[in-house]
Amino acid sequence: MEKIRIEIDGKKILADRNETILEAARREGIYIPTMCYLTKVKPIASCRMCVVEVEGVDGFVLSCQERATDGAKIKTNSPALFKHRQNIMKLYDVNHPLECGVCDKSGECELQNKTLEFAVSAQEFTARDQKREIKDWNYIQYDPSLCIMCERCVHTCNEVIGDDAITLHFGGYKSQVVTKTGETLDCTFCGECIAVCPVGALISKDFKYSANAWELRQIPSSCAHCSSACALYYDVKQKSVFDPKEKIYRVKNDFEYSTLCGAGRFGFDFANEAKKNEEAFKKAIEAFKEAKSIRFSSFITNEEALILQKLKEKFGYKLINEEAKAYQDFLKNFSQTSGETLYNADIATVRESDFIAIMGSYIASDNPMVRYAVTMSTKRYSTEVVYLHPIEDQLLQNTVTQFIKYEVGSEEAVLALLVKNLIKRDELSDELKKFFDSLDEGYISAESNVGEEEIEEFLRKMRYKERFVFIVGEDLYNHPQAANIAKLLGLLQSKSGFKVLIIPPKTNSLGVSLICDLDNEAEGKTIGYNAKGDFVLSSLGDGDLDMPALNQQEGTFTNIDKRVVPINVALEFEGYCLNDIANELGLNKTYTIDYTKELPKEKGYKEIDFDSLENRVYGLKDSRGYPLESLKTEKNEKVEEIAEIESFDGTIVYFGDPVLEFSPFTHKTSGLKEKPYLRGSSQFAIAAKIKDGDRVKISFEGKEIEREFKIDPDMKGTIAMLNTFDLSWEKDIKSSVYRYNRAKIEQVGNDE
Repeated sequence: MEKIRIEIDGKKILADRNETILEAARREGIYIPTMCYLTKVKPIASCRMCVVEVEGVDGFVLSCQERATDGAKIKTNSPALFKHRQNIMKLYDVNHPLECGVCDKSGECELQNKTLEFAVSAQEFTARDQKREIKDWNYIQYDPSLCIMCERCVHTCNEVIGDDAITLHFGGYKSQVVTKTGETLDCTFCGECIAVCPVGALISKDFKYSANAWELRQIPSSCAHCSSACALYYDVKQKSVFDPKEKIYRVKNDFEYSTLCGAGRFGFDFANEAKKNEEAFKKAIEAFKEAKSIRFSSFITNEEALILQKLKEKFGYKLINEEAKAYQDFLKNFSQTSGETLYNADIATVRESDFIAIMGSYIASDNPMVRYAVTMSTKRYSTEVVYLHPIEDQLLQNTVTQFIKYEVGSEEAVLALLVKNLIKRDELSDELKKFFDSLDEGYISAESNVGEEEIEEFLRKMRYKERFVFIVGEDLYNHPQAANIAKLLGLLQSKSGFKVLIIPPKTNSLGVSLICDLDNEAEGKTIGYNAKGDFVLSSLGDGDLDMPALNQQEGTFTNIDKRVVPINVALEFEGYCLNDIANELGLNKTYTIDYTKELPKEKGYKEIDFDSLENRVYGLKDSRGYPLESLKTEKNEKVEEIAEIESFDGTIVYFGDPVLEFSPFTHKTSGLKEKPYLRGSSQFAIAAKIKDGDRVKISFEGKEIEREFKIDPDMKGTIAMLNTFDLSWEKDIKSSVYRYNRAKIEQVGNDE
């Protein structure tokens, strides 16, 4: 990008030609005060605090939206600028209630800080006070009398989250934030509006009146709920003067750059309060000595995964983790044709793309951060977003520009058609040219319900675009043709202009798949190590041994961005951990994090000890930890013939979760809860001969599950969403099954 020379407060700097004055100043560590500005949204320009003086220009210039010109000389502070900013603060403070003593924002309030910064010691202005009723929006409370109309919350909801749930009601001094649906707030309750609010107008009801900001100790860590492993802070303090134990009071984020979903912000109450149980520990050791297989989930750290791998190497255990094994096999097949061990896209790639295709993922609940990145891209670059899935996602209606509804089971064939049209033909071998030329496009179109005109529209939307990304998810990893799908994606990465993002299905699926040599089936006595993020319990031999939750551990995850990111202890755990067991079995490390620098370098990890890992985010691109190195592999560009498309008739259920899946385990104050429903359309209800509110038995794959059925007006067709967040995949449903299943639905009662 072309550079220009400018001078800010006498400091000569180089700036990008498209960079604003504020961006250039911040990059150089030069302070310009703001109230409404957020790096992650477009300039709001409502506060007028960021004004600067530019030599040769009359009046003040808004630095948040004005781009500097070559040779510009800029002043960020002067007596005139100070007086201007002071007057702005006086206007902000007009009739602002003096509730600092009980306001949750006191001590971290930007209005409070800047009132002091600009020496507002007396109020010269006044206005007639207005009656402003406090709004109760479930988890969130809005007090319009404290609102300064900075517009941060509205822009964040619209430009980052994509819920577009709130807006501004303009009425002079009566202006306030309102919901778009009347009194209720129809959104995914990510709480990001609370985070970005500079005052106490938007607050969490659960946190209200529970602690002062200056009492809380911030523990930097990474979210344990999905593979984004977002940067967050656990705010902890002692429970009371009578109880020395600490408690997590809330979760925060560096809202200027990073974002959290509702699970990350509100679903933090999963610590294990168990104490040491010597008898259970002894039984656990004996169980490990007798076992032949260990079953575990991907809700574990890289270090714990390495411990399990070392135990396998020492004792010959079979390591069983169905979802990580499917992901591991998918990556291996992907590497054969891509020539690299890892996919080449990340969240930042998605955010900076101007053409995005999503396939095989119910993205809004599978990985909210990917959804947010897609939203940000559309707002900044007018991005074309093509969503390929058998189920429409209502949460993406404002961002998707083309929806391609393919039939269940036809993913391999549809992807083959797309890849044929996207890769560079002159780079193909004769064998690959023959493969793509032999595709029966008429058959594929008829059986998949994806017509030639839809492919043409896909290609038309690519015109004049420059930055392409193809995102795939969990629907594909257990597909009957998963191996060939992965190989087709590898070709897409290596022989087209597309970057590829393969979303890890669970928190540390990528780490587990790289570190552990996983097996397909258990043999002999099997023990379970299930470090899952609610109540962490391992069934070990004849007794249970409680293990620390992921907010009680030090260690690392390997996240969706292929970064090794740290987690820290927010709450003390008084029991045993996997490292204690490992040491009894002959391994010898004082702490679990002693394994951090031993993570396998042949898989792209680095020999860096835990205490040397960066723990904060600087800028929109994640800077925690370190990135994995994608290694070159020997290419084998052979792909298999496309399999006959299997017909899925009758009633079909899809394993997926709602965005409010965390609600039953938190938010006792709000009372808003998401039950584990079977959700479907009116058409599905007719096909299954059931009605809204019925208790139904769902039979598939030799399993039976009971659910209350809910008609979802946003759903269409004969595929129903089966919520699974309350189930143990290891016990109730095999993790190795395709996410779509033919199901027999029987009414067993009515919950009314």
